[in-house]
Amino acid sequence: MTDMTLGGAHQTLRDEVTKELRRRILTGELAQGERLVEDRLAAALGVSRNPVRESIRVLAAEGFIQVVPRLGATVARLSAEEGEELFDVRMAIEGLAARLAARKRSPATADRLRRLLDQAREAVEAGRLEEVADLNTAFHLAVGESTGNSYLALMMKPMLQRAQWVFSQTAAARGPHSWTEHLSLCEAIAAGDEDEAQARAVAHVAAARRSFLQAVGRRTKHPND
Repeated sequence: MTDMTLGGAHQTLRDEVTKELRRRILTGELAQGERLVEDRLAAALGVSRNPVRESIRVLAAEGFIQVVPRLGATVARLSAEEGEELFDVRMAIEGLAARLAARKRSPATADRLRRLLDQAREAVEAGRLEEVADLNTAFHLAVGESTGNSYLALMMKPMLQRAQWVFSQTAAARGPHSWTEHLSLCEAIAAGDEDEAQARAVAHVAAARRSFLQAVGRRTKHPND
């Protein structure tokens, strides 16, 4: 029988456990506010407590987990205020990334972005929401990498991991719109139109902000309102 536990994989356990716990948080398998018990997580993943403990520290630094002394770790709660802060930063960084990507455009970059968009369209049509969220992040990372600016790419990765958590809250509603907005952005980048690429990137983030705030409002609205 094949050992399917992470403990049986020939990879760095801390990184693998971190990746898996992050995925479960992003997809909602580990719900916001849920208490994280190291022994239970270790048993579920087929590993010892040490990589779980280390992974919790990593994810706490990324903002996905909250650790309170003597009370333990819980999945962080994503508030509307935190979402607003994230979108403010995304507008600035992703607008700049789109402008630089258009400036450094190449046929290879355009092909890479279009392949991701084709995969995203197929995932949207099939209703594979987790895959849609992954591809959404991959598209934005690809835009950042295409700028050729190592500092920008370095900043975008942790920001987009957090943004994927936001996107997962609205993937069902945002998926089709996000795909068409990405397509529009891709066209501006491929055309080398820096102003239009930046404007479309900012408009895309603004639309995502509105969708997220509507979702948060629905969740926090009093049932008798």
